[in-house]
Amino acid sequence: MISLLTPAHWKDYELIDCGNFEKLERFGNIVLIRPEPQAVWSKQLPESEWQKRHDIKFKGRSATSGEWVRKNTKAPDRWHITYKNTDIEIKFRLGLTSFKHVGIFPEQAVNWDYISETIKKFETPQPKVLNLFAYTGGASLAAKAAGADITHVDSIKQVVTWANENQEISGLKDIRWVVEDALKFVKREIKRGRKYNGIILDPPAYGHGPNGEKWKLEDHILEMMNDVSNLLDEEEHFMILNTYSLGFSSVIVENLIKDVIKKPTNLESGELYLQATAGSKLPLGVFGKLRRFKA
Repeated sequence: MISLLTPAHWKDYELIDCGNFEKLERFGNIVLIRPEPQAVWSKQLPESEWQKRHDIKFKGRSATSGEWVRKNTKAPDRWHITYKNTDIEIKFRLGLTSFKHVGIFPEQAVNWDYISETIKKFETPQPKVLNLFAYTGGASLAAKAAGADITHVDSIKQVVTWANENQEISGLKDIRWVVEDALKFVKREIKRGRKYNGIILDPPAYGHGPNGEKWKLEDHILEMMNDVSNLLDEEEHFMILNTYSLGFSSVIVENLIKDVIKKPTNLESGELYLQATAGSKLPLGVFGKLRRFKA
């Protein structure tokens, strides 16, 4: 089933408008202007409205770095926001980084709902969940808050430290933090005979492990998917795969899942997007997901 999914009912986040390769977003009480390469259409709101409403704007020096320019001199470098649904409540520490990110990808809230809802329905007590390429831990927090035992893997120590901060301010504990190349970690888990009830993959198009290991999505994703399929508990499980590469469609993701998991149950694929208040839809990656409950 092909789906278009966007988060709903999130008081602390709003995509106000997007266009002309920028987006105007509210995180809590702070409104940002950031570059957005996929917003190739025109802005819906006048430029004067953008300039009036924003607190801070990111200006790029290059394709990968830049600086934040404050219009509101009282706007903080760091602040907190909350996400909650009917099952969980989690908190995030946001911050202004030199590569335009703030520590959260809001479109992923759709997956946090799916994760928490699925874990709550599992018969397995404290199901084991593996979060790969886990960044600052939104999915890890959602799974932990829903009652799972979490292993969080990312190759960058600084973002794992950030994820741990998010765990603390969310009032959670005992997430297992692993700073390692995701593919190497998965291969070791197979040798150890480990099994997981949930596996979340959020791989970048390109990346590097802590020891210089190279990751390129199209070159390594099939190997990774084959390996993680060997870690899934057969009786009760879920899996989520997100990709952000412009060359990957939801059909590609669906084909990958069907290739490595025979007869997947409750399989969905589609596109994640954010709905701007001003009217436009901003696409932000594709997903494939499946889940099996005990018969």
